[in-house]
Amino acid sequence: MSKKSSGSSAHVSETPATQFLRRQQIAFGEHVYDYVEHGGTAESSRQLGVDEHAVVKTLVMQDEKGDPLIVLMHGDRQVSLKELARQIPCKKVEPCKPEVAQRHSGYLVGGTSPFGTRKAMPVYVERSILALPRICINGGKRGYLISLEPRLLPELLQARAVDCALQP
Repeated sequence: MSKKSSGSSAHVSETPATQFLRRQQIAFGEHVYDYVEHGGTAESSRQLGVDEHAVVKTLVMQDEKGDPLIVLMHGDRQVSLKELARQIPCKKVEPCKPEVAQRHSGYLVGGTSPFGTRKAMPVYVERSILALPRICINGGKRGYLISLEPRLLPELLQARAVDCALQP
């Protein structure tokens, strides 16, 4: 299995996400950066020298019944909640409060990975993410992204493609 770092020699301990990927025998790159509160994908992409469009946010949301779901979105795009609800389909989708998202995922907000979540949740991925050659996505802790081929997402996460990105 290949393992590469972003030039930083910082050691990152295993997370449920990396354990999940290793069990599936998925090769991934590891990228450590200095986490900045509310810095988001703009900060991680700047520090790592990666296009923010290829840095994927893991967003924990809920439908009108309070059932959780995960949306994977480009770092430089927002989710159209109405369009997502229409495509899922459900009546309404809204972001979970941070403490609720943490309870569902098992991860701190800012370190949420779609891999190895505490609770199994349906995963929806913005369709255009699947066309990218490689993405960076949270590896299960703040200041830690992993890179992999997005074509693996439907198989690994049973992720369903949706078109719900708001254009800038």
